[in-house]
Amino acid sequence: MRWSGQQVLDTGVGDAPALPGMRGLLRTVRTPEFAGTVFHEVEARSALNRVPGPSPLPFEWTVNPYRGCSHACVYCLAGPTRVLLPDGRTTPISRLRVGDVVLGTEPVDGPDGGPRRYVPTTVLAHWSTTKPAHRLRLRGGTEMVASGEHRFLTDRGWRHVTGGWCRSGRRPRLRPGAALLGPGVGGAPGREGAERTGHTAEYRSGYLCGLVDGDGPDGFPSPRLELEALGRAHHFLSGFPVRPAPVAALSEPGRVPPPGRGLAALTDLLRHPVEPDEDWCAGFLAGVLDARGDVVDGRLVVRHPDDAVLGRVAGALHRLGFRFAVARGERGVEIGPCGGAGELLRLLRVADPAVARGRGPVGAAVEAVEGSEVESVVDLGVALPMYDITTGTGDFVAEGVVSHNCFARNTHTYLDLDAGADFDSQIVVKVNVAAVLRRELRAPRWGREPVAMGTNTDPYQRAEGRYRLMPGVIDALAGSGTPFSILTKGTVLTRDLPRLASAAADVPVGIGVSVALLDRELQARLEPGTPSPAARLDMVRRIADAGLPCGVMVAPVLPLLTDSPEALDALLARIAAAGASGATVMALHLRRGTREWFTAWLAREHPALVPRYERLYRRGAYVDPAYRRALAERVAPLLRRHGLATGAGTLRNRTPSDGSATEGETAFDPPGEQLSLL
Repeated sequence: MRWSGQQVLDTGVGDAPALPGMRGLLRTVRTPEFAGTVFHEVEARSALNRVPGPSPLPFEWTVNPYRGCSHACVYCLAGPTRVLLPDGRTTPISRLRVGDVVLGTEPVDGPDGGPRRYVPTTVLAHWSTTKPAHRLRLRGGTEMVASGEHRFLTDRGWRHVTGGWCRSGRRPRLRPGAALLGPGVGGAPGREGAERTGHTAEYRSGYLCGLVDGDGPDGFPSPRLELEALGRAHHFLSGFPVRPAPVAALSEPGRVPPPGRGLAALTDLLRHPVEPDEDWCAGFLAGVLDARGDVVDGRLVVRHPDDAVLGRVAGALHRLGFRFAVARGERGVEIGPCGGAGELLRLLRVADPAVARGRGPVGAAVEAVEGSEVESVVDLGVALPMYDITTGTGDFVAEGVVSHNCFARNTHTYLDLDAGADFDSQIVVKVNVAAVLRRELRAPRWGREPVAMGTNTDPYQRAEGRYRLMPGVIDALAGSGTPFSILTKGTVLTRDLPRLASAAADVPVGIGVSVALLDRELQARLEPGTPSPAARLDMVRRIADAGLPCGVMVAPVLPLLTDSPEALDALLARIAAAGASGATVMALHLRRGTREWFTAWLAREHPALVPRYERLYRRGAYVDPAYRRALAERVAPLLRRHGLATGAGTLRNRTPSDGSATEGETAFDPPGEQLSLL
């Protein structure tokens, strides 16, 4: 279904009616590219909007090409899709719940991109929907069913399953031959540790040999053994004809079992076969790993003082087809498989150790494995139930490849301007905004007063990549000699940097970027539908490189959560390093709708802070004046230290009505009024 094929329907499309009272409706559009979002294209009667007075806002005019915000995206996977956990095991995405810990990734050299490594991350939201399904097949045989909007990490960046539009324009899609990053699914069919239906006698014998060999010569079992390993040993021993003393009877370190009992009665059982089969080798490796296994920088290694035991480990690895390396370090001789996270996971699934904790690829480098190249993407022609999650890192590993988060609007509503779901799903697009603006700017009564954009709805939200309204708006303002400023969270602004630089040669142009905090996990929980702090700081850098002044709004500051001197100092240091011309720091503003949502979140995440927030916001939407003054006193020396005290570099034509402007405040920093976090 293409945009050009949509029809004008005054009553809406399906269950998505036109917004009440809408005038000038041209057509209502729903397309797969923006699943769950309806666009109402209208002919606007006016473009310049005067801010109602009296108002604390330090500007009088604004332009809003959109009503509502389409910053959200929806990416979904079929229910059976296996999500990787930090211990190397997997669970279907449909079974995940909020609070579960899965495996995500993070940049190695900080939040600015580059090589990535695997880290644990928490599931913050989980939901289901029904979406048109596509089957993705990789050269190694892996298959996944996903929506067209789902994104995977490739060796050339994030790519959608199918083409279409995203916030930066036409979205990049997967093509045959693209290599997906991730550890791979690993393991051979039937050897998935979490899916074993049982262990053969050879595996059980090998496991007991490996556990005893790995535990060392000082008596079995030693205190180093985990309960899971002891429990498996007891279970395996109970299945053999010889019934030795229970493991618990041998629990004292260094104790030698009495003749005829315990290990002395298991001589035949614990004898190493001359030519062990694969099952015995898998069990032996599992036993040694449970006794002596360790993960170092994403590598699974075995350290042991006995070279004979390490030799048996090498033989078992070779028998199972693993390449391995032997190294002598400060902590003794160690041996482990080569090949990164992919081989580590394959070893875990082939061996199936009893102790899973600390055995996964946490810390390993994120890279492509053999067979991860895209072979085909096929539209299945049906809509299927699908699931997705939000995590603290913004990604997770599904079927062995790195997947992007979905930000569900039923969980995270973009409460910047409206608390209702319609703000996110019913977007009014003023398709003629540039033409109307040019007409209004030609009027004799227009005094070329500064115009601020982005103070109501973000002009560079996701839909701007499709409609491209801002180039015409920029040209109209610059051509009429009207100064203007833009505040945004959307990185699509970088598309228009050449045009903005050209406009700045004719009129004063101010650009502001909102960055509330550096904590990626907290940002993902509170501000899920917007670019990451790292992406926005990179945009600041690109704006500065284009020769344009760029101010940053550190807003909103969350009292008692993100307002410590250390957190503010770290954030302002990053802002200064990005080349910002100034910064403004302001506290959270809780208007109706936002207040209810934020209070519910606070009660769930930080219940002890609820009474203190009630006192701070007892007067209404604005934080207590005493807190504002204390915050300003805390921030002023930090702004001076980082050279950011000159303000956000934007435009002002109205003085705040209460006279409480503090150092660094400009057109985007009226007291108590700013873009809220959500």
